[in-house]
Amino acid sequence: MKLYDGGRAPNPRRVRIFFAEKGVPLPELVPIDIARKEHRTPEFTRINPSQRLPVLLLDDGTALAETMAICRYLEGLHPAPALFGSAPKEAALIEMWNRRIELGLFSSVAAVFRHSHPSMAELEDQVPEWAEANREMIDDHLVLLDLQLSANRFISGEELSVADITAGIAIDFMKPSRIPLPEEFSHVRRWHGELSARPSWKA
Repeated sequence: MKLYDGGRAPNPRRVRIFFAEKGVPLPELVPIDIARKEHRTPEFTRINPSQRLPVLLLDDGTALAETMAICRYLEGLHPAPALFGSAPKEAALIEMWNRRIELGLFSSVAAVFRHSHPSMAELEDQVPEWAEANREMIDDHLVLLDLQLSANRFISGEELSVADITAGIAIDFMKPSRIPLPEEFSHVRRWHGELSARPSWKA
């Protein structure tokens, strides 16, 4: 297998952290420089026509794009620890929170970065108004996350799940997006500190 990787970009990091939490060595890494638009070359477009990272290229030539698809494939190969949950209710709660975070906090932070950061000016048709609209929604997303974490060590209970990886990367991505994390979200800060200390977070 080969993993086409985008360095510090949030979705490639999610996959690398998922591998690390599984205790599975990363496959051969193929670095793709997003800043140099290597994800838009004809060679990479043949692998993933959507021109997005990461992509896991299987030995049979199948190209798995989309972060959650790659993580679910790895979960199928290596069921323990069950980062998508095992019992039906647990799996459903993890899916619910991962979806909420992807469509909420993660999406809003990404929109702020893509539509306001100077480094993205050559990669995006930036709409500053869209960046500001999403910036205004971030505290609402954080309120929901802080409330959940007030009663749980991790987002879905006592064990780390894929929802924590998604949310943790979203919080990390707030810094380069120039979005401060307000002091009032103490439960988010406690949880994020614990995540950041995990060996997987260096992946």
